[in-house]
Amino acid sequence: MASRIFRFIILSITTFSFMILHIGCGGSSFVFPESGENPSAGSYVSQTGIFKTYSREYSADFGTISVPENRQDSTSRLIHLPVIRIHSSSEKPVEPIFYLSGGPGTSNMKRIPPDTLLADHDFVMIGYRGVDGSVVLNCPEVEEAMKSNDNLLSESSLKKIADAWNTSARRFQKAGIDLNGYTMQEVIEDMETVRKAIGYQRINLLSESYGTRVAYFYGVVHPLSIHRSAMISVNPPGHFVWEPETTDSLLNYYDWLWSKDSVMSSKTPHIAETMRSVLHNMPGKWLCFSINPGKVKAVTFALLFHRNTAAMVFDTYIAAEQGDPSGLALMSLAFDYTFPSMMTWGDLASKGFSADFDSTRNYLNDMMPPDCILGSPLSKLLWGPPHYSRWPVQQLPAQYRILQRSDVQTLLLSGNVDVSTPSEFATNELLPHLPNGRQVILKECGHVGDVWGVHRDATQKMVASFYATGIPDTSANKYVPMNFEVGWGFPGIAKTALGVVTFLVAIILTGILFWIL
Repeated sequence: MASRIFRFIILSITTFSFMILHIGCGGSSFVFPESGENPSAGSYVSQTGIFKTYSREYSADFGTISVPENRQDSTSRLIHLPVIRIHSSSEKPVEPIFYLSGGPGTSNMKRIPPDTLLADHDFVMIGYRGVDGSVVLNCPEVEEAMKSNDNLLSESSLKKIADAWNTSARRFQKAGIDLNGYTMQEVIEDMETVRKAIGYQRINLLSESYGTRVAYFYGVVHPLSIHRSAMISVNPPGHFVWEPETTDSLLNYYDWLWSKDSVMSSKTPHIAETMRSVLHNMPGKWLCFSINPGKVKAVTFALLFHRNTAAMVFDTYIAAEQGDPSGLALMSLAFDYTFPSMMTWGDLASKGFSADFDSTRNYLNDMMPPDCILGSPLSKLLWGPPHYSRWPVQQLPAQYRILQRSDVQTLLLSGNVDVSTPSEFATNELLPHLPNGRQVILKECGHVGDVWGVHRDATQKMVASFYATGIPDTSANKYVPMNFEVGWGFPGIAKTALGVVTFLVAIILTGILFWIL
């Protein structure tokens, strides 16, 4: 019983650390109309309602669009996707904003747009096929395989996950689902179908992380449909795979920032070397709680996405180096309660593998080289299992996989400590193919949540002015230095939770003894 109470407390007080990966998500439930008895491809039905932002209410349409499951197959069945159109507060709104969230494997229906954008633009969210619509590619088999007690990144664990992918794929195929229909190519055409159905001539795009890849190719394939495109945390072609050298480079940059902080450097002179030492000599237990090294590495990588949670990571590793691995145990335990359910894994597989999988590459060896600090644990977790079993999806046509010129006016907003979508990828790879593109790099900012959160007003001002004029107003941008201070770190949370459990058990035992005696 004590173990169950401890796990419940751990789950409750650690979820916040992972919620930051889904910044800007709303929690409301919406009702969408049925598609009708005999819908045709492109048919759209909607009903009016109210959409609440953080500060006010807006008139909105809640609709359903019917689209082919696979447009490359003339006999393909129809699937149905939800659509939300939030009406601008302006009587004469200009080009609407179509939103493209991160992922793949996450919803595109949970963004709460800022009022600064709704002042002049309608805001449209279209469900991602495979996640939000009539077909959801959930893989409970994969979720359970990830919870195995084996070292998450071991050969035995990855083989179990590969078998789970296989089982999920066979189940989908038996149900008549065409997995080749769940790709970025089809997502782009879903957006275009809705644009036409609602009657917009040209649209703006607001995209984040994976969504920036969709936005880029949308502009390549349908340039006349796009007015302007703002990309947050840019993911160019080829970068669904996180490379270990890039991760270690970021940790070395953090190490440099750390060395300039006299308080932090007094705890350890080199945080990167502290992490290397702990990762290569990880304890197996804290008290009676097991520490799964692969799960710790995966959680570590995910928490490096944003600066606040990165600081919590560093605090945990310092404690572990000093003989207190409680934070590592908490991270290991938190994995099972958070990570497996974060994604719709079948959607991630179809979209990710069809775009970036390289059958000639040995992801098992490449992602965790022996001399690395952390390497790329999530890449090994996601791209390692196909070494044993391939997800049955065809590769996208070349025009959706390689860099090519796009004349769309594009704003690239990047953080320079973004382990997921490093700013230099946008600078060196994508920007040269955007003659009407410009990039703004925010110092000491990480992934999407940091770009919107650390510089909230400045980012909103840049995006709104860019849509209005084609030039981002950077006048409100200010440097926000990295802060490594941690209030409640994982070691403190773990020991507090254990103290609560001990106290509760003592009360229960006292009560039992009272009644017995």
